[in-house]
Amino acid sequence: MPVTLDVSVDAGNGTPPYEQLRAQIAERVHDGRLTEGDRLPTVRGLAEQLGVAPGTVARAYAELEVDELVEGRGRAGTVVTGGSGDPARARLRGAANRLVAAARADGLDDGTVLAVVHDALTARR
Repeated sequence: MPVTLDVSVDAGNGTPPYEQLRAQIAERVHDGRLTEGDRLPTVRGLAEQLGVAPGTVARAYAELEVDELVEGRGRAGTVVTGGSGDPARARLRGAANRLVAAARADGLDDGTVLAVVHDALTARR
């Protein structure tokens, strides 16, 4: 049975609704309110609950998969898979996964991504 998610979307926030959802669900995984094996509500169910388009929830769930916090299991739904360990490291891993996905979508090779990250790290010293 899916867990009940206490999440919301603020249309006036300025942050895209899918990102608001992604961040709230990720926070609940990181702080232990959602644990490994918890099944998230269906895309349609959560969309209806929040009054948003199903694509908004689907995108949030897809981003959480990139963050390695959940896994879509077809008819079995979306299940929490991550969150154990250091929350700061998990957030960093999620950000790195999104960076790699965006870079690959733009056609950049791994060497370029590593060079840009290295430059960013050394510029902040």
